[in-house]
Amino acid sequence: MDVNFINFQSHGDQRGSLVSIERNKNIPFDVRRIYYIFDTKSGVHRGFHAHKKLKQIAVVLKGSCRFILDNGSEKVDLLLDSAEKGLLIESFIWREMYQFSEDCILLVIADSEYDEDDYIRNYDEFKSAVLSNI
Repeated sequence: MDVNFINFQSHGDQRGSLVSIERNKNIPFDVRRIYYIFDTKSGVHRGFHAHKKLKQIAVVLKGSCRFILDNGSEKVDLLLDSAEKGLLIESFIWREMYQFSEDCILLVIADSEYDEDDYIRNYDEFKSAVLSNI
């Protein structure tokens, strides 16, 4: 499975670093929603869903966490641990997040607003949906 990372340009000096995120420049879509996950307790797993249309970019602003991405035929397990790299998650990709560091702040940038109808929350339904979209 192809995994797409977006490398953000970091600007910094002795005062610290800055990353600028701009739609249709280093983000390949119009940004419609931003949220972040933090204070995730030890041993907690999150995600367990896919989206029919939504595209997202996940960026660990602080700390680290692991992602399992699944396209219905292949799975990859990756570590996110850099504020200078975003993980592009396309539609019809099952995602699970786990092994959050105690200080993890995970920012998610999405191309549309929250829509419960866009979620696939059952793995068997996800597998069926992937097969019907091939």
